[in-house]
Amino acid sequence: MTDSHSSLLISETIESMSTIGNILWIIFGGGIFLFLEYFIGGILLCLTIIGIPFGLQCIRLSFVALLPFGKEVRTAEAADGCLSLMMNIIWILIGGIWIALTHLLFGLICAITIIGIPFAMQHFKLVSLSFAPFGKEIRDNG
Repeated sequence: MTDSHSSLLISETIESMSTIGNILWIIFGGGIFLFLEYFIGGILLCLTIIGIPFGLQCIRLSFVALLPFGKEVRTAEAADGCLSLMMNIIWILIGGIWIALTHLLFGLICAITIIGIPFAMQHFKLVSLSFAPFGKEIRDNG
């Protein structure tokens, strides 16, 4: 077996596991409810001019909350500016702290059982993203 063939097989396996994880997340992990909360909140924030950047972040968070498996959160290369810092401070004061604490609580609850550990890991990933989303980017694993 060649290296390219084995890496392709591993990539396909990871993609299949991510798909299964996302389906289970939507059904049992509350993914559809998280998506709707973030998406509706984002639309409402976009109704005001001042809320548009925050609304766009909520909409971006909604798609990650819907399908978190196979996604990775990284700090963007251009995230060192004071604009993303100020936007994150405003975000945290307005509600980011409560969103992050909610994901942390759900993650701890899911981590109680062995079956819930993969869901807990996704909630913990969403904690960091929901606490300070400006200056972060979401990439596909693989």
